[in-house]
Amino acid sequence: MNVYAVIILAALLVEYALNFIADWLNLRALDPKVPQEFSGVYDDAEYRRSQEYTRVNTRFGRVVSTFNLLVLLVFWFAGGFAWLDQKVSALELPPVPTGLIYIGVLVVARGLLSLPFSVYATFVIEERFGFNRTTVKTFILDLIKGTALSLVIGTPLLAAVLAIFVYGGSLAWLYCWIAVTLFSLFIQFIAPTWILPLFNKFTPLQEGELLQRIRGYAETVRFPLKGVFVMDGSKRSNKSNAFFTGFGRNKRIALYDTLIEKHSVAELLAILAHEVGHYKKKHILKNTVFSILHTGVLFYLLSLFLHHSGLFAAFYIDSPSVHAGMIFFGLLYAPVELCLSIILSIVSRRHEYEADRFAVETSNEGEAFITSLKKLSLHNLSNLVPHPFYVFINYSHPPVLQRIRTIRRVLEERA
Repeated sequence: MNVYAVIILAALLVEYALNFIADWLNLRALDPKVPQEFSGVYDDAEYRRSQEYTRVNTRFGRVVSTFNLLVLLVFWFAGGFAWLDQKVSALELPPVPTGLIYIGVLVVARGLLSLPFSVYATFVIEERFGFNRTTVKTFILDLIKGTALSLVIGTPLLAAVLAIFVYGGSLAWLYCWIAVTLFSLFIQFIAPTWILPLFNKFTPLQEGELLQRIRGYAETVRFPLKGVFVMDGSKRSNKSNAFFTGFGRNKRIALYDTLIEKHSVAELLAILAHEVGHYKKKHILKNTVFSILHTGVLFYLLSLFLHHSGLFAAFYIDSPSVHAGMIFFGLLYAPVELCLSIILSIVSRRHEYEADRFAVETSNEGEAFITSLKKLSLHNLSNLVPHPFYVFINYSHPPVLQRIRTIRRVLEERA
């Protein structure tokens, strides 16, 4: 094993160990007593059910991650990457089609291996806890649509990246950065009107008290409201959510139909105010800018390691190639990606606090917002007492109890 192999192997094992420790601590932190803040929201039976949901998903996640790690290590050290490279190279195709086939085979193999776990999670775990509404037909159609979308969108983009790195010279990383950035912005622009509707139905929110209050609120905070839509989330799950997507004239606020069913007008307005807060505080713009910069750094580093013979030797390959180098660099980059994901989660949690404050200060529905968070936790069987280390590693949102306490402090400041 050379230094590249040691670094990659160590990174894989350290990441696995960190997640294992986080899961273990999280399960130990489960408290059988309902937190005082949720007294009257959860009864004992429902609270036990929420904790069992956490246990089941955590243990299932451990099985999945262990399986994925073992498959990767066996395939790697059995010479699987080198064997596949030999088979694809034997076709004697130009570099770009060769790369598409090589990466495509790995992607399809991974998808097939993950499919049984996806089926189990949907039709066993989610069904057991009363969440699943996905029919077999919907599951299969989602799989077909997702695959077709990946082929239509992903294949040309991957072909372009491969071609640029093969023929683009020393500035290939810069050309790739520009191309991928423009492509990503284009996808974000068309996603609300062309991609998301492939999987869900988005219906304009009907006239009524809720829409009237939303319009009034939007005028108050000078939010350019183009449309509020109801998404048929109940098509797949009983869980509730809301989100903001797109930009320019294609931006949308979407409320799950399950969310509307379970919350009052005041609660829904507070939830929507939180989503508007992300827009007004420029969180979406900041995330987009960071993503663009990250893409540039990623491609630059890829260009530095793409032809290092030691990286290919770590996977028992003698002849460097762009397609294999992209895969191996992805594994080498994993420690950096882990650190970045933790940093991004910290920033994301801060953004959530900022959006919460914005919602409370502009909607005057602080108590309704607290009630909505409690209901969302109940209906989604959220873990109310996650371990801090687990939050540090995994949470993009602050734990609900911390959010509620922060909101109460904002209310006290305004009193």
